[in-house]
Amino acid sequence: MEKLNTFFEKASGFVWGLPLLILLIGGGIFLLIYSRFVPFKYFGHAIQVLRGKYDNADDEGEITHFQALMTALSSTVGMGNIAGVAVAIAAGGPGAVFWMWVSGIVGMSTKFFTCSLAILYRGKDDSGKVQGGPMYFIVEGLGKNWKFLAVFFSLAGLIGALPVFNVNQLTQAVNDILLIPNGIQKGFFNDLVIGVILAMVTGIVILGGLDRISKTASRLVPAMVGLYFIAVLFILFVHLDVVPYYFKLIFTDAFAADNYRGDPLFGGVLGALIVLGIRRGAFSNEAGIGTAPMAHGATRTNEPIREGLVAMMGPFIDTIIVCTLTAMCILVTGVWQTSEANGVSLTAKAFSDTMPDFGTYILLVCIAIFSISSLFSYSYYGTKCLSFLIGTKYSHLYNYFYIASILLGATTSLSLMINVIDTFFALMAIPTMFTTLILAPKVMRKARIYFQNLKINKA
Repeated sequence: MEKLNTFFEKASGFVWGLPLLILLIGGGIFLLIYSRFVPFKYFGHAIQVLRGKYDNADDEGEITHFQALMTALSSTVGMGNIAGVAVAIAAGGPGAVFWMWVSGIVGMSTKFFTCSLAILYRGKDDSGKVQGGPMYFIVEGLGKNWKFLAVFFSLAGLIGALPVFNVNQLTQAVNDILLIPNGIQKGFFNDLVIGVILAMVTGIVILGGLDRISKTASRLVPAMVGLYFIAVLFILFVHLDVVPYYFKLIFTDAFAADNYRGDPLFGGVLGALIVLGIRRGAFSNEAGIGTAPMAHGATRTNEPIREGLVAMMGPFIDTIIVCTLTAMCILVTGVWQTSEANGVSLTAKAFSDTMPDFGTYILLVCIAIFSISSLFSYSYYGTKCLSFLIGTKYSHLYNYFYIASILLGATTSLSLMINVIDTFFALMAIPTMFTTLILAPKVMRKARIYFQNLKINKA
């Protein structure tokens, strides 16, 4: 395992180098400017679409706008928001949060384009069913000669969609919050038992297909965000006197990099801090990675721009709201300076310091819902990747591989799981962003027509 961890640590560092940074964030900034911030002006309209005002039962697709967003959010609003933010602050200090925000804002524009393309260039699988996602908009948008990019994305997606990080952190949370305080020591057997229970729960839901996944996600996601929001607001209220100081420190430390603890990059620690924040932000909101377009591509709509606007709300909820809540919770309690804990354990320390008797149990409930909902959505992504590669007849086989990987995630180290997912997320981002940048003019052509018609209809 140590050799495997070393390999993926080097692989992750290599693929997350300057070229990918330029493609992911530079490309996202280009899309932001190229769109002239127009999608942001229609945030209110996106909410109307989400509420079902424009739903049409006769449109192609399987799920509603709301179910698509909740399915996408159930994978993005997960352990990346609780453990990922903690990892970023532990390594980079408060300044890492600012660069996560940058990743989130840029990601809103990226998701607008990628998820519009998921509807604009939907394809059909070998059973004749309409499908969306990067592998389909690559082939349908760029042509059959570019199919190798779609295959590359799908192969990377088979590993990138595995739930190993979420399972690893949920297992750690159960040990730290529930078992160890009650005299049960952490060990391989206990971790395996937790993994088996998670595998059974996940199997019940994912073997029921997209309909069951989307319905479960649409119930769990709003509840988990609401509960977490209330809990963190209580922590911020208790430490209200230092909230302004730490909020300001996020901005000042973003450029000073005084609290960065890793190795320099691009000639200094600031470059390393920027990469750290962007990597953790991308891990959290998955903008440009290509996962969300697979969920939004299944939406029951014939209007690409509508789905792009709905998808744009994902990074806002995920990174700007939920990640900020976690970050402020860790900062105002001071645990980022006083504790050696990392990942979910650091967030748990913040909760237990403020609410000694019950805080960690509230966090455990949030973590359980965050993680389990993520397990459901990622399985759908992996299944779509496999069905593209070898056909829908065999796509169900991925679920068994997926369920088995839960046991791996529960019994291995945090660093290995982060490095594995970081590596394959990066590989998924390459074809997704490359194709999106080429096809961006097609999206904007549709957007101009859509927004013009919207103004006419309002008038």
